[in-house]
Amino acid sequence: MKKTLLALAPLLATGSLLATSALVATPALAALPVGATAPDFSTEATMAGKAYPYNLDAELKKGPVVLYFFPAAFTPGCTVEAHEFAEATDQYKALGATVIGVTNGNVDRLKEFSVSECRSKFPVAADPDLKISKSYDSTLAVKPGWSNRTSYVITPDHKVLIAYSALPPDKHVSTTMDALKAWRAAHPQ
Repeated sequence: MKKTLLALAPLLATGSLLATSALVATPALAALPVGATAPDFSTEATMAGKAYPYNLDAELKKGPVVLYFFPAAFTPGCTVEAHEFAEATDQYKALGATVIGVTNGNVDRLKEFSVSECRSKFPVAADPDLKISKSYDSTLAVKPGWSNRTSYVITPDHKVLIAYSALPPDKHVSTTMDALKAWRAAHPQ
């Protein structure tokens, strides 16, 4: 059952929690809660058609990570979502963040998807056994065996800043971008 949670997104600064001035609305089916420790993972990712080893911990040393799960490459909603993340990649970079997409569906076509739909702007990774998706409570209830459409912003201290789950792809970029902007305002580069 879908419900809307209102969560005050805590921001960490000098070891103490600071409350942001805005409430973050988070539609959730199942996702890690705000403030939870994001599980580390290593996998093979593909960017611009080229595979390489990806490690979340290593990426977090560079800055926040936008981790988004999507049901399957080359499906209508996932294609729209990939285009939107690709278009926003430069804005994420300006905020010091990186993006990675993870899926269980159509993993044999991720090299092609990383070029045509992600526009060679950010990596996508296969999660064939749903190990990563399950660790993030991001499996699709209506289609078992597939990743849910869930987006996270993970801060460099491995904390979940925001979790947003909704099958329509249209608000994932704006929701993660807004959370990241608020975090960056409290944590200047």
